[in-house]
Amino acid sequence: MSDTEDTLNGGRVYDPEADHAFPDEKLNEVLPVLLDDEEVTTLLEAQNVNAVTRKGYNDHGPKHIEIVLNRALRLYDLLKAGGCEFNGAAEQGLDEADEPVIIALAAQLHDIGHIVHRDNHAYYSIPLASDVLDRFLPEFYDLADAVRIKAEVLHAILCHHREEDPLTLEAGVIRVADALDMERGRSRIPYEKGGRGINTLSSRAIKDVVLKPGEESAVLVEIEMLNAAGVYQVDNLLKAKLDGSGLEDHVRIVAVNTKSDDRLVERIEL
Repeated sequence: MSDTEDTLNGGRVYDPEADHAFPDEKLNEVLPVLLDDEEVTTLLEAQNVNAVTRKGYNDHGPKHIEIVLNRALRLYDLLKAGGCEFNGAAEQGLDEADEPVIIALAAQLHDIGHIVHRDNHAYYSIPLASDVLDRFLPEFYDLADAVRIKAEVLHAILCHHREEDPLTLEAGVIRVADALDMERGRSRIPYEKGGRGINTLSSRAIKDVVLKPGEESAVLVEIEMLNAAGVYQVDNLLKAKLDGSGLEDHVRIVAVNTKSDDRLVERIEL
């Protein structure tokens, strides 16, 4: 991503006009259509009902998906710039340009299983996403490539939770990016409704998350915490998802507590 993009938004929003460390033409063709797809948009709105309205959980709707999508593409871009070789598309005989398409589709669809139930939602996402992909992909791919793209997207969706380890770096990106949506805005709705569970309180403790090129690794994740409750987000969620993702050697995490009157935990490095 360009220096201008980093300056304007900290690399938080994918810019199709920016320079990237990967071939972006196919992604730039697919992404606007995906973001404007009526069925997908409706699914993203509907999936928040079980998660937030009925379960009182943190946001899993359109805003969460927007953040995961952009952080997944940012993470992917930094990994590519750092020389990481992705295997999902390549092992299917697809082009390098299909890697970010797989990542974008999986990021957008990974949580749609919530419309069935929060519990085990990754498994419910598979048949729902399969139907969407069967309709969506033929606009951009022939039958053989569409089947292979679909296979990689479904693998990444399934592996975004910790029950199954990713077998591709594309899937690893989705798993880690999902955990990178940890800032306090995500817990606004349950908090305002009186929710005080650990997911809500720990999310409220995270002020900012920034992804940037690392010196010792391809990616440095910098996290600003407001109190020690943020440790749960960093250690129990982000680190847990990084472990087994295939990205462990390429991503370094540094979390700093910037609240002067709370020094129970001042700094975490993973």
